[in-house]
Amino acid sequence: MRTLPPGLAAHLASGATTLCHCWKLTPTGGAAMGFTDHDADIAFDGVTFKASTGFEASEIESSLGLSVDNLEAAGALQSPELSPERLDAGDFRNADVEIWRVNWQDPAQRILLRKGHVGEVRRTEQTFTAEVRGLAHVLDQSKGRIFAYPCDAVLGDARCGVDLDQPLFRGTGVVAANEDDRRFRVTGLDPFADGWFARGRLAWLTGANAGRSADVKSFRVANTVHVEIWQKAAYPVAVNDSFEIRAGCDKQFPTCKAKFSNIANYRGFPHMPGTDFVGSYAVRGDANDGGSRL
Repeated sequence: MRTLPPGLAAHLASGATTLCHCWKLTPTGGAAMGFTDHDADIAFDGVTFKASTGFEASEIESSLGLSVDNLEAAGALQSPELSPERLDAGDFRNADVEIWRVNWQDPAQRILLRKGHVGEVRRTEQTFTAEVRGLAHVLDQSKGRIFAYPCDAVLGDARCGVDLDQPLFRGTGVVAANEDDRRFRVTGLDPFADGWFARGRLAWLTGANAGRSADVKSFRVANTVHVEIWQKAAYPVAVNDSFEIRAGCDKQFPTCKAKFSNIANYRGFPHMPGTDFVGSYAVRGDANDGGSRL
């Protein structure tokens, strides 16, 4: 149960209220931004909550226990801070969110309704909808290691040990033709084999996307070299935009051996018995008891 500040409690008891919602959004490594569903800007705690976005939220529900309480916030794409390019680029993925109930005539009278993180973001040409996940969603994530066939290390990290700065695992390309800001025909990467950079990472060096990076979906070498990334670039890609690209890994034991010569650091369990082995052993049973038990 929340305890209302005395001033806000008195305001609610008056019977005539001047309340609004305020959202504080703090991207990872970025400065806090504020938005409100009131028709004028509101400021408190060093943040100005802007009214130009047309924010609105779904009903806020709370439940006992550790179940995840989610809600959605929607708004119009009228603010430069919430541009389509930034939303598409994932700048607000897992950003911290605070939702306040505020007396807009006296912002000192306020109460924090919910804290959480931004989840899935969907948008149209003029609007967006963002999922706000309650703090309990972190408890649903796997912690520690899991016994599985694939490697659970990140390519190039301390547990993996592969040096991605080697010329064998990195290259620099230049866009020769842009198909749709997700698929490009490129030059400069002809020496590399088909699929070499699939599941790798691309970092833009020049152009409108300079400083941004993207995950590589496929790398095809035919008559020309084609690179495809999973999501469209945040800004239009132009011919002659340059990028650095690094090799990817499918987390499988044969790839670790043949491509990276790194089986000593393989972090999966490729020889773990599967369900077929367990099932066949259960049927076979023990020769001495007619196969009635394991």
